[in-house]
Amino acid sequence: MAKPRVFVTRQIFPEEFKRIQEVADAELWTDELPPSRDILLKKSNGVDGILCLLTDKIDAEFMDNAGPQLKVISQIAVGFDNIDIAEATKRGIPVGNTPDVLTHATADATWALMLAASRRFGESERAIRAGRWRTWHPLHYLGPELYGSTLGIIGMGRIGFEVAKRSAGFNMKVIYYDTNRREDLEKQFKMTYADMDTVLKEADFLSLHTWGGKSTYHLIDEKALTKMKKTAVLVNAARGPVVDPKALYNALKNGVINSAGLDVTEPEPIPMSDPLLTLDNCLIVPHIASATTKARKEMSRISAQNLINGVKGEKLLTCVNPDVYKAKK
Repeated sequence: MAKPRVFVTRQIFPEEFKRIQEVADAELWTDELPPSRDILLKKSNGVDGILCLLTDKIDAEFMDNAGPQLKVISQIAVGFDNIDIAEATKRGIPVGNTPDVLTHATADATWALMLAASRRFGESERAIRAGRWRTWHPLHYLGPELYGSTLGIIGMGRIGFEVAKRSAGFNMKVIYYDTNRREDLEKQFKMTYADMDTVLKEADFLSLHTWGGKSTYHLIDEKALTKMKKTAVLVNAARGPVVDPKALYNALKNGVINSAGLDVTEPEPIPMSDPLLTLDNCLIVPHIASATTKARKEMSRISAQNLINGVKGEKLLTCVNPDVYKAKK
């Protein structure tokens, strides 16, 4: 009996790809850059499963092209903005993701961004390499202090909550906004729910942890930025399009807010011509918030297992559309 065919659109840990090969005829895309749309469609034609990433658009056209035998879509990420979940559910295709395992890594990276952006680490490190460090000066590289300040969080999911918990060591007041108030989490950790305007106005450090999509597109725009303190620091470790990049550039350039730390951008990767790259008060890193060995290994393991389970007709470890199983009963 022939093995099911699968396409893996990005390199994962080798031991996990070997596990996939044990049960499937697996093709691996080995280039650093993601496959183009044409290549994605060509490689996935006739496959039983796909292991994909946020940069791969998995829509009705993709599913039509793959064929009716497509049994599983496994994403090596928590988010799934690139996948048409409703379409997959309608066709009875389970969609897997990798929640929980990158929560702590991303929360830690959020704090690294807050510290680095506020204390001007990127700017001062570049100054040393350029030979501009001549002496210690009491007025050089000043920035806002975290200790005792107010942390505002927009999006109180798993990662947002872990970011809030870490603030205890800095004796910070925590206020948050979410479309659903999380009183269960408030009981676990002292923090205050507020409307979005209040969070924007009161936060000394504003950390974004919302989902992507139409409802949060440019959530932080010119209007939102003007409500923030001039001394405020904005950190985005969620999705690039949550922040309007043009509005952010103007706000940073004109002193509307103090600084920003970005793990994600719009577009991504950020073009070298983007004006944000000209600003010393904008620290940008290449979407590395989950980049710990432990987190990425677990992401590889879960996404591989979801793919294996899917082609075998078994339930996924983590399924974002569990209704597909009800429909099959």
